[in-house]
Amino acid sequence: MTADTPLSGRLDDDDYPAFTMGRAAEMLGTTPGFLRAIGEARLITPLRSEGGHRRYSRYQLRIAARARELVDKGTPIEAACRIVILEDQLEEAQRINAEYRRAAQKPSGPANAGAATG
Repeated sequence: MTADTPLSGRLDDDDYPAFTMGRAAEMLGTTPGFLRAIGEARLITPLRSEGGHRRYSRYQLRIAARARELVDKGTPIEAACRIVILEDQLEEAQRINAEYRRAAQKPSGPANAGAATG
């Protein structure tokens, strides 16, 4: 297998569902039941293999790890999932706002240069 194979690109993809439930639970230091619970709480939705087995991406594992941190500190799982969802939404809104600010700070083009005179 060379570096040019289709699989090599997928391994670098944060959204590629590369991890089985057992491997994901092992990596997070938790149980498959925890992963099922955060799935039921709609924090993450694992993709399914052709055989129906859950598969998780690195992005989903990062989200699950954040939920686990909160649960380990005593936060109920439903509340932990809601917190993580809200944190994710806030991060996205801040990213969009920063893009708008950058666009608003760009100098105007030549069409607006003559508008002030006249």
